[in-house]
Amino acid sequence: MSGVRVQDVSLAAGWIPQTWIGAPAPGGLALPPANPTMAWLYSPRGVFLDDRHLVVADSGNHRVLIWHGVPDQDEQPADVVIGQPDGVTEGPGAGGRGPEHGLHLPTGVLVHEGRLVVADAWHHRVLVWDEVPRRTGRRPDLVLGQRDLSSAEPNRGGECSANSMYWPFGIGVVDGWFYVADTGNRRVLAWADGIPGSADRPADLVLGQADPMHREENRGEGVGPASFRWPHAVTGAAGLLLVADAGNHRVLGWRPRPEADRGADLVLGQPDFHSATEFPYAPQRADGFRFPYAVSLDDGRLAVADTANNRILLWDGLPGGGRPADAVLGQTSFEAGGENRWSGVERDTLCWPYGLWLHGDRLAVADSGNNRVVIWRRT
Repeated sequence: MSGVRVQDVSLAAGWIPQTWIGAPAPGGLALPPANPTMAWLYSPRGVFLDDRHLVVADSGNHRVLIWHGVPDQDEQPADVVIGQPDGVTEGPGAGGRGPEHGLHLPTGVLVHEGRLVVADAWHHRVLVWDEVPRRTGRRPDLVLGQRDLSSAEPNRGGECSANSMYWPFGIGVVDGWFYVADTGNRRVLAWADGIPGSADRPADLVLGQADPMHREENRGEGVGPASFRWPHAVTGAAGLLLVADAGNHRVLGWRPRPEADRGADLVLGQPDFHSATEFPYAPQRADGFRFPYAVSLDDGRLAVADTANNRILLWDGLPGGGRPADAVLGQTSFEAGGENRWSGVERDTLCWPYGLWLHGDRLAVADSGNNRVVIWRRT
């Protein structure tokens, strides 16, 4: 496309967009078809990538798509769909058949030790399959946050507790613990020995609230080191937990990871623990965020989806003391933040990147506003 400025390779630190799934590019924004296909996406909000799978929360179509093997062709169709009876049906609860048959705005997705885990956000639950499905429509083996597959009430239709959920958007396994970003309850739940085996087992840790019954934004007080507004994604490594606190425009870190509710040890994106400043206008900062909905850490490299600034920030190593990012994806400078760079959709532009997953020298980005997932590779 003539006149479009391609991102400076030095700013991207060698990262290039290799494969896109969903809407085509370059050109204008492509809206999803009324009847979806196994190759098209509508506002994807979560993604997982490893050497054997690509899993996408195709949130607007209320389904999860699975590729067995990492796709290497643009617009390659998925192998399996979960949450719908086929690859062309859309709508919550499998087109209205009910929560026992389908999903309602799935977001976080994860494969861990051969098991598929999905945060089914608007059904207020997390679903677990004991193996990554190889056939469409297979039902989950375990539901967390509800009594059974037919239930879909916030907090189980009652008071907030250590085994209930309200809009769980993010999931992660860090240092052997299983975490759920229970966004609507403004907290993070954790189970000490991994994914629990029972729907009724309460969490071993409630992080961000004084007790399991409370759910106030920022603990009902001002923003601080032990509070959340919208906790949205969880990542980390041995001895380290990171949570994307999107509503407070920051990422919080605990080192060592907490075994009881306590304040964070580090904050990224804000000058201190008591700030939650949004910077809605250019120029942007190389160490600041506007609604960071996703965070991923792998092999010492950190990626943050700076969603409202339409970019990905990357650090080689964990930043501290306001150290600026080492690379930016989606923009031509650290100061810019426009949707698709206020130009046409290109392979290296972004529009509200809502989810990401870093795996070695590959980065999968749920480019939600462009209705696609882009797999970037570091050359």
